Amino acid sequence: MSGPVRLEYRNVTMHFATGGGQKTLTAVSDVSFSVRDGEVVSLIGPSGCGKSTLLNIGSGLVAPSAGDAVVDGGRVEGPNAHVAFMLQKDLLLPWRTVVENVMFGVEIQGVPPGPRRARAQALLDAFNLAEFANRYPYQLSGGMRQRVALARTLAVDPSVLLLDEPFSAVDAQTRMVLQRDLAQTLKRARKTALLITHDLLEAVTLSDRVLVMSRRPGRIIDEIEIDLPRREDPIVRRQDTRVTAYMTRLMDRLDIGGMALDESKDGGAA
Repeated sequence: MSGPVRLEYRNVTMHFATGGGQKTLTAVSDVSFSVRDGEVVSLIGPSGCGKSTLLNIGSGLVAPSAGDAVVDGGRVEGPNAHVAFMLQKDLLLPWRTVVENVMFGVEIQGVPPGPRRARAQALLDAFNLAEFANRYPYQLSGGMRQRVALARTLAVDPSVLLLDEPFSAVDAQTRMVLQRDLAQTLKRARKTALLITHDLLEAVTLSDRVLVMSRRPGRIIDEIEIDLPRREDPIVRRQDTRVTAYMTRLMDRLDIGGMALDESKDGGAA
């Protein structure tokens, strides 16, 4: 995919102190890759390989031990308005209504009440949530709460979305609907996204490329271009006969069988 680079990791390494500061754990080592304007890239790898660490670095929540994360040409040195983060948990504020939750980020940005409500309302319309604007989070299903969280993420109009397994907590049917909502929104708004997922089918059907990480210390060991039409409709993509070949290649690179044997010996993945 052509176009300007929106997000870039340049030789990023991350160490963490363990054992009361007596030891050092290397989470990721010398990771470099970029995500271009309008592109969706999935990051997969074994548990504990540093995927979430990379998202934290890209969002400015933590600084790398070495190397740089760059967003829109500027070095990431802290949280910034160009990047929005969406997690597994919706983290909606229980004392605010749906529309107030969607407005929360733009409220912090200082957008006046009228424009921020209009922006929130447009997103609620897009996600078929308009009739629930004045409900509270406890009155919504899990899937609807995640849809509100996605609307809130988009309301701040970021250049880059960082998505950390955003649909892992919902049932399979709801997950497919949310995947389609996300894919259509990213395509329509031409947003750039980096997605962490353990679901290989999700990675294939939502992405332009999939990056595979090694076990800790995490490194990029493969980059797979997903040459399938209609990225905006992952439900249709699922029906493409080439999906199985992509998933087989990903399983081979992840060494799924070997990982399962290791985890049974160790009592689980780190």
